[in-house]
Amino acid sequence: MANFIGGSAPAMATQIVEGFTLMTAASIRGFSRADLGLLRGELDKLLREIRSQVPPQDDALAQQARNRKIARLSSAVQVLQHQLTAK
Repeated sequence: MANFIGGSAPAMATQIVEGFTLMTAASIRGFSRADLGLLRGELDKLLREIRSQVPPQDDALAQQARNRKIARLSSAVQVLQHQLTAK
């Protein structure tokens, strides 16, 4: 069982989205392949959810916040995918 930051894979994914946790190769080094797959599923689910929320065209702050969340998730998925292919 991996020691997810926040206690579980969904909690860790939420912390990544909000910017409280930065995913690096060092932060997921001790995770097993199954745990990485579980975290990948949670990140993909949040990414779909955030992409489905479309803020109004005239609300620049909401669009910036949405884009930052998408960027954080995309970056985390790339790090995770690299770790999965390296194992």
